[in-house]
Amino acid sequence: MDDYPVKLGSMLLTIVEPWKDHQVAYNRWYERDHFYAGCMVGPGILAGRRFVATRPYKELRYPADSPIAPDPMVGSYLALYWISKAQSQEWGGWAAKEVHRLHRENRMFAERDHVHTKMYRYDFGAFRDDDGVPAELALDHPFRGAAVVIGEATAGVDRARVGAWYRDEYLPNTLAGSAVAMCLYFTPVPIPEDAPADVPRVAGDKQRFVTLWFLDRDPMDVWNDRLAAHGKELERMGLANLLWASPFIPTIPGTDTYTDQLW
Repeated sequence: MDDYPVKLGSMLLTIVEPWKDHQVAYNRWYERDHFYAGCMVGPGILAGRRFVATRPYKELRYPADSPIAPDPMVGSYLALYWISKAQSQEWGGWAAKEVHRLHRENRMFAERDHVHTKMYRYDFGAFRDDDGVPAELALDHPFRGAAVVIGEATAGVDRARVGAWYRDEYLPNTLAGSAVAMCLYFTPVPIPEDAPADVPRVAGDKQRFVTLWFLDRDPMDVWNDRLAAHGKELERMGLANLLWASPFIPTIPGTDTYTDQLW
């Protein structure tokens, strides 16, 4: 079989900041209850994974003045969930009901802030290796780190032009010979009107996009090689502006590792 029928269709991306002195309790609640009850037990979920940014990784973030996060030190935890293309709508309907059920059962965690929580549609991926890790397995493969880049097409530029530039011009050369195994390109799905009030509403969705970069090496070692100047590359092309870029490393499930290093 050359073309496997299981396809990545969309993702839930959530960036959250636990309140200080509540980070251990938040970490345990999220990975021991909410990771599963709020997402993984739903229909069509292919995979999920959590990441964290300790202070040294946060110090690599840019720009400092960003519409995504009020401060580079905010947004310690990242969770990504892959949803099957065949069941994306089914999962969305289930999740909308499930989160309200968890609220009614008092199984949500109040001492945390949503920095950025949103559904995104998977548009395409670029891959360094001819027969490397496929997009569907990116969250299961033991990558050393990931980077989230959120951008916005400039006024008057069709966002499709930005995607075409990434796919056809920029990524093939950028990934070759690098520590970046793949870069996946996503565009926003509108937030349902009945979503919980603590999930921020986002203006400008029609122009925004997200690229996820999966790394074979620690992001600290490769940030300056590929990602630190990416905002200037976008601006030089005149296609888009970089709104927020951040490296993350995987959490270690079942432990409180990194909870004392967030700030």
